[in-house]
Amino acid sequence: MKIKALLTSAGINIGLCVLFLSLYSVLRKQPANVRVYFGRRIAEEHNRVRGAFILERFVPSTGWIVKALQCTEEEMLAAAGLDAVAFNRMLVFSMRIFSLAALLCVFGILPLNYFGQNIHHLRIPSEQLDIFTIGNVGVKSRWLWVHCVVIYIISGVACILLYIEYKHIARLRLLHLRRPTPNPGQFTVLVRGIPKTSKESCSNDVDDFFTKYHAPSYLFHQVVYKSGKVQKIMTGAKKAYRKFKDFKDTTVDQSCGAISYRCCLCGASSNSFQLLPTEFGQSTEKADLNDSSLNKDDEECAAAFVFFKTRYGALVAAEVLQTSNPTKWVTDLAPEPDDVYWSNIWLPYKQLWIRRIATLLGSIVFMFVFLLPVTFIQGLSQLEKLQQKLPFLKGILKTKYMNELVTGYLPSVILQIFLYTVAPIMILFSTLEGPTSHSERKRSACCKVMYFLIWNVFFVNVLSGTVINQLEFFSSPKDIPIQLARAVPGQATFLITYVLTSGWASLSSELMQLFGLIWNFIRKYILRMKEDTEFVPSFPYHTEVPKVMLFGLLGFTCSILAPLILPFLLVYFFLGYVVYRNQLLNVYRTRYDTGGLYWPIAHNTVIFSLVLTQIICLGVFGLKESPVAAGFTIPLIILTLLFNQYCRKRLLPLFKTFPAQDLIDMDREDERSGRMEHIHHRLHSAYCQFPDTEDIQLEKITTVGNDEDRGCGSAESAGKETGEEQQPRRDLSHPTLKGLPISRLQTAVRSITFLIRLQKRGLS
Repeated sequence: MKIKALLTSAGINIGLCVLFLSLYSVLRKQPANVRVYFGRRIAEEHNRVRGAFILERFVPSTGWIVKALQCTEEEMLAAAGLDAVAFNRMLVFSMRIFSLAALLCVFGILPLNYFGQNIHHLRIPSEQLDIFTIGNVGVKSRWLWVHCVVIYIISGVACILLYIEYKHIARLRLLHLRRPTPNPGQFTVLVRGIPKTSKESCSNDVDDFFTKYHAPSYLFHQVVYKSGKVQKIMTGAKKAYRKFKDFKDTTVDQSCGAISYRCCLCGASSNSFQLLPTEFGQSTEKADLNDSSLNKDDEECAAAFVFFKTRYGALVAAEVLQTSNPTKWVTDLAPEPDDVYWSNIWLPYKQLWIRRIATLLGSIVFMFVFLLPVTFIQGLSQLEKLQQKLPFLKGILKTKYMNELVTGYLPSVILQIFLYTVAPIMILFSTLEGPTSHSERKRSACCKVMYFLIWNVFFVNVLSGTVINQLEFFSSPKDIPIQLARAVPGQATFLITYVLTSGWASLSSELMQLFGLIWNFIRKYILRMKEDTEFVPSFPYHTEVPKVMLFGLLGFTCSILAPLILPFLLVYFFLGYVVYRNQLLNVYRTRYDTGGLYWPIAHNTVIFSLVLTQIICLGVFGLKESPVAAGFTIPLIILTLLFNQYCRKRLLPLFKTFPAQDLIDMDREDERSGRMEHIHHRLHSAYCQFPDTEDIQLEKITTVGNDEDRGCGSAESAGKETGEEQQPRRDLSHPTLKGLPISRLQTAVRSITFLIRLQKRGLS
């Protein structure tokens, strides 16, 4: 591909970026889009933007960039959690190391590659991109030692920066552990593989086991119940009926007529929603909800949450092997209450290894099936072969601009469209594995997406034209460095266009929130639905972390071989730093925090990228017949692996478990201050499997319709009176509540809720 084709792709993506950034700066000021671009802040502050006409709302501005850059790390940590800070440090690390690499390679390596051979050079726009790669350097060139020195500098500085960031995130993780608000998960152990006995229930077995073997620290437990979707609906209906059972002599008021809504498309009215005459007395004669099929209690499963008096007691119980059979009484520290994935906890523990093998095989099959679109994309970059197989394209591809568009822009766009299907499929595979927390499911999907992108975007695209067709890659593993050295410089053009399309354009679409914007328009103006203040999306770490790490891999591998990619990567990382900070602060809501567990994934990926780069350089130096440079590269690979081993021993254990020293100090401090009893009291309501059994706050319900003259207008007047109070209350008034004795209903609901809680915890 020529420089003209690259400039065409760059021009298209720059135009899209400028367009999207300008549209974003305007759309974010519109009151109708406040839920899309300020979802996190709206959910926390519950404020609204007035709809007055202001000219400034329709003028593009850069104020959001200044606000995103002014945010400190402490503010980021308080607003979005440690996971957001760890992701932000990935971008900071990338900006630092690739700024140095761009400085060294663009001004040092690029001229050596360009003038590597004594050939006649054309004007730069008409030059082939291969001229700027290491492939243009002559055999036995005396300038290859410069490449060797630069790779030493980049690898050394990368390891130093990586260690500094690793140590910083580890320190923040320890501070996260000692946060002022106690985490119930530190006192809780998730027990699975509980052996069932025919005589006693699972609850009694758990109580007997931990009373016998963990008596000094054991507090109480909560058994997990099997709960399918149909069973949840039946349970909810049964509980709703029982709550209103005492009021069967009271009929529902029918003074209000049908409710009509006007459609915004055709203007017609719909009265599909009508209040039907219903009497509890008649319903009890027709349907008996006390039937044995409906009164069947929730089945206990072989899992339970066990609560301990101290953090250290929970840690000891979670880390030790409970019995001689490792598949029984399996203990792990419980995730945070908001992080629990209830649908997978009841899965049998002995079944998990089968699920993991099945999902691994499914992921591998999906990776190989994805070779079909990748092969098609590679055909677009090789126009000669494409014209031979499809002769009718010869006339179309003769056009100058069409040729540049097909070779420079279209392949990366098609690949990006196919890649949109990867994340949902990997999330499905990770869910089938049986994780017990949402964060574990996302981290598993993050690793799968990472492997998928590295394999399909890098290896398959790089090696499809040479190795895969000739099967030399699998038949001779010892020649892998040589094969990579031959293939990577030839595919540098595609990798540069991929950075432009998948990097720059994807950041612009992320900032615009196109799907959220379209759904917000449909919801408000077509479906006429009310705004949902509770639903705010969480940050998709499982898609964005692999994307950033993939671009880091491309930067390391191409820094010496094709330095022209580095300026485009730097633009991506600097733009991503601003965009992601803005999104984390304004758009996405943090529902749970893993405590920086995404950083070890990023660390391992960077080490893999460095070692792969060094192996490719070893092969290049071998092809160029430079034994001195090749000999000096081997110690660099060994030193990089030794550095990784040191980090695994020194810092990685802090991300796998909690230090007992800190936990004991925290327990003693809570006992001295008298907070331990309050923490134990909060544990009783920390993990709630059935949210519908929570007590209903009936104090804020307003009864209407006591006078027959009010009719339907009473609800509106009651809502106005409620809104005039000093403290805003949620108005739950409705004509169907007319005549119901709220005080008796409140007492009944509280009594039933108390009995249900006792039953669920095995204390009744």
